[in-house]
Order: sequence, then structure tokens, then C-alpha cells
Amino acid sequence: MDTLKKIFNTSLIVPVVSILLGLIIGAIAMFAGGYNPLVAYQSLFERVIGSPYHMGETIRAITPLIFTGLAVAFAFRTGLFNIGVEGQFIMGMTGATLVGVLLDLPWYIHGPLAIVVGALFGGLWAGLVGYLKAKRGVNEVISSIMLNWTALYLANYIVAKFLLEPGQQKSKPVHESALMSIDWLVELMDKARMHWGTFVAIACVVIFYILLWRTKQGYELRAVGHNPDAALYAGMNVNSTIVKSMFFSGIFAGLGGVFEVLGVFGNQTIMAASPGYGFDGIAVALLGGNTPIGVLLGAILFGGLSYGSGGMSFGAGVPSEIVRIVIGSVIFFVAAHGIVKFIIKPFMAKKKKEAA
Repeated sequence: MDTLKKIFNTSLIVPVVSILLGLIIGAIAMFAGGYNPLVAYQSLFERVIGSPYHMGETIRAITPLIFTGLAVAFAFRTGLFNIGVEGQFIMGMTGATLVGVLLDLPWYIHGPLAIVVGALFGGLWAGLVGYLKAKRGVNEVISSIMLNWTALYLANYIVAKFLLEPGQQKSKPVHESALMSIDWLVELMDKARMHWGTFVAIACVVIFYILLWRTKQGYELRAVGHNPDAALYAGMNVNSTIVKSMFFSGIFAGLGGVFEVLGVFGNQTIMAASPGYGFDGIAVALLGGNTPIGVLLGAILFGGLSYGSGGMSFGAGVPSEIVRIVIGSVIFFVAAHGIVKFIIKPFMAKKKKEAA
């Protein structure tokens, strides 16, 4: 019981207080702008859970954030900063689109093949970053962020050159045999864009945990991340492990892009800018403390606030940028957990004294 109380006090209270402080800061910002924060937050929650359609679309918005959050958290756990998740997400989209458009196969082959190819595209794109770091000593932050732009323009070139729908700025539609939408769940959620990616994302949360904490490979990945010199002395192949770490991270990111194509849009557009899911994944990983369950909860919070911002705009007239203030405040307080602990310290001390 004492152990459970300790876990509750250290692992749960600080994030919860951080979220509350973020909501308070957002309320102050709304009040300063002449908006009613109570009406705004009520509109946000109604947007998120007010109808089956909105609940489904909220889940749809959360799903890619789980993938990108896991990708960032996996790299962090192995001592790397994968800031190139955005590019890996785009490459996952491109791989799935290539298979979905150019091939015409039975559904039981076509869909799984598109998923695997898209995941490999993301993994190989991240593996390139790992190779440059392992073999050439190139900092992964520099190479990965540069490869984001390379992925964007390469994807646009592939769509324009090989997949373009005549007269449109998007690819031809993916064949129905490769689509990953769930028809009965779409009907249940009043035409919300529900797809198998949500279940795959939850499975990836479990895989993340098993791979890092229940396998020999995971132990090596974490060991190299904590202390490469000690891992090398213990006989581990540090360079190979760095490449593997980035490859696994890229697979998670690539899967996020795969299901945006196969489950949501059914095609890929020529993009003027990156979708943004990769950069949001950094915030999700930070909110979740780089743990699989934490990433899941962080994605739920981040995705819910992002989708609910439309309700704040229509229901209370609040600009969607206010939501970013709320999210930014939450991230700030989670990152600066020392401030939160300082704030709650008097209350915890009083509670401890009363208990004694």
C-alpha cells in the first residue's frame, strides 16, 4: 500500500496538477481576450464527446499522435533525439500510397502489403539518420530535421510524377482492397472516419513496452542509450544498435502515415507544408514521460484538445490559437516539473503531517 501511495504521489499528481495549471493559464488568456472560459471549455468537451461522430473523429485525431509519440519516445529511451518523425511519417504515407495505387491485389494481400511497405519506408528513412550517426558521427538532430524537408519534396515529386490524378493536386485514389476503414464502426460512429490504425496504435503501445523492457534487444538498446562506452565494453555493437533504434522509431512514425492514407483520406496530396504530426509527437512524448502508457494518455489529451478547439471557436468564439496556449502551458509545467513540485509541496507536507 505504501508503494502504491508513493507511485501515486510521484507519478500521477505532478502530471495532473500540470494539466490543471495549463487549463488555468488558458482560462486566464481567454478572460484577458474577453472570452468566457467556462463556456469555452464546455464547448470543447461537447465537441469531443457530444455525439458519436465527434467521439469518432476525436479518436481519429488521437491515433496518429500515438504513433508519432511512440516514435519520439522510443528514440529518447535509447539515447537519441528523433526530430525527423515528421519526415518518416510522410515517407510512410508515400510507401502506402505507392502500393495502394499502383498495385491491384486481393484485399488480404493488398492492405497488409501497403502497411508493411509504408512502415519500412518510415523505418529506412530513420535508419539513414542512425547510419549517419553511427558511421560518420553526424548528429541525429541535424540530419533528421534536414531529412524532414527532403521527405516532403521527395514525396511531392513521387506523387506528381507517378501517381497524380489528372487535373488534381493529389494522387489517384487508393484501391478499395487496400483501404483500412472499418465499415461497421464508421456506421456506428455516424460516418466518423474510423479505421484499423487505432487498434494497431494500441498494439504498438504494448509492443513498445515488450520490446524495450522484456527482450534482450531492448536491454541492449537502453544500455547503449544510457552509456555507449559501458555498452561497448560489455561487448555490445553500439553502431548497429544505434541504427536499429532509429529504424524501430521510424517504423512507428511510418505506421502513422500509412493509416492517414489508408484509413482516413484514401489518397495523398501534393503538400505545401508538412502535416505537423511528427512535431506534435515530440510534445506527446514529453507529456507522457517517454513511457508507452504515458504516450497513450498524452495523445488522448493532445488530440482531444486539438480536435475540441473547433468547438471553442464555434461555440464560444474563441480562436483556435488559445488551445495552443493551453497545450503549451501544460507542456511547460510538465517539463518544468520542479515548479509544479514547488507549488504542491506545502499541500503535500500538510497532508503528510496530518497523516502522521
